[in-house]
Amino acid sequence: MNIIMNTLIALSRAILSPSYVLILIIMAVIFYRRNRKTTLMQKMIIGDSLKSPLELTLSQILLGMLAGMLGSVLLSYFGVVFKDDGAIFLLFIISIFLMLLKSRFICFSYSGALLGIASLTISSMASDGINVSYISYLQVDVNMLMALIAILHIVEGILVLLDGKSGVIPVFTNRNNNIIGGFAFKRYWLLPVAMLFMLGNQNLMYSPQMSAVQIWSFIKGNSLSILKDSIIGFGAFYGVLGYSTYTFTKTKNEKIVSSGLSIIFYGTILLILSLILKYNIFEQLLLCVLAPVMHEIMLRFQMYMEMSGKPRYINNDEGIMVLEVAPNSPAYEMGIKSGDILVELNDTKIINEEDILKSLSNVTNYIWLKIKDVQGKLSEVSYNNMNSTKKLGLVFVPKIVPEGSRVMKIDSESFESVLEKAKKK
Repeated sequence: MNIIMNTLIALSRAILSPSYVLILIIMAVIFYRRNRKTTLMQKMIIGDSLKSPLELTLSQILLGMLAGMLGSVLLSYFGVVFKDDGAIFLLFIISIFLMLLKSRFICFSYSGALLGIASLTISSMASDGINVSYISYLQVDVNMLMALIAILHIVEGILVLLDGKSGVIPVFTNRNNNIIGGFAFKRYWLLPVAMLFMLGNQNLMYSPQMSAVQIWSFIKGNSLSILKDSIIGFGAFYGVLGYSTYTFTKTKNEKIVSSGLSIIFYGTILLILSLILKYNIFEQLLLCVLAPVMHEIMLRFQMYMEMSGKPRYINNDEGIMVLEVAPNSPAYEMGIKSGDILVELNDTKIINEEDILKSLSNVTNYIWLKIKDVQGKLSEVSYNNMNSTKKLGLVFVPKIVPEGSRVMKIDSESFESVLEKAKKK
């Protein structure tokens, strides 16, 4: 319990320091600007944003704070200790360089593996009598590094489960000459983390002395004798965790559950391996190799399941499928849900988008719709406060792509390029 309290105290003091408050404000502004783009896309596609930019930003910051507390406690509990904060700095620098090669390589699994292999190589050279003092700053504790990466992934998985579908964008693509609908996810969280360091680094924000080195033995075993008289203190840093994916075979909830649990599972396995593979350089090298390999397997398995799975949102001869429903719209008030099929509108059989437009053009104030839900049950819903200025609030999976369509196609395009296309519509 003392470890937990000291961790939370260190984290709170670090967060409240002026330099960290400045980082928080800067990141909040960056998140808000991104969220404005997201809500603008939602308004163009759905007709209304699902949440305001402020709501999206606050959830990123507040949930990130809570996740940072959880991550800090887990790091302390498992005794993750570094000689200084140089390893964290190197981890971020390598991640940035990898991101320039390919955006998905920003994940710490890849940068941590490279840093770990470099460290083990230097240690091997030093044991052979080679002078490596000029690159000694690259030496890190591999097991501690991998435990840190594992815990960050566990926390990321929890954040995906809690907040992964915020800011989701309806999209579509072509598959086997059919237009299918889906959802694109892109979310970031600001994560403050307090970690244990050996004292002596004057750059640490907060360093309460504590005799908790015995926890480190949970990972390091025999290394305890080296540090039995050492004093451990806290340092803090901010990190950004990101989640970006899409689905055409699952609902929004199904996708974030499968993604979140996969990330937690990966982090848990990596954490277990960091506790086991610690006794010699070969085991540590295997640990460094397994970290990115397992991550790639996880991503490729998800991609395989997506590509081989049956499309969830695809039209048939019965009508036209609903992809998304705008909040506070007539369709929302009628109880229409994503995945429902619109069969009839005001006695008009719905074959394509043109039938919907024609039916709505003759509406005064009352409309009724025949809907088939995902279980195949037919029902009739109505709305008696319709007018020419009010939108129905439905995004359909198009059977054709008419000019002026506000559902954007997704392939390898970035959100920014999709937004530019949306602005031209």
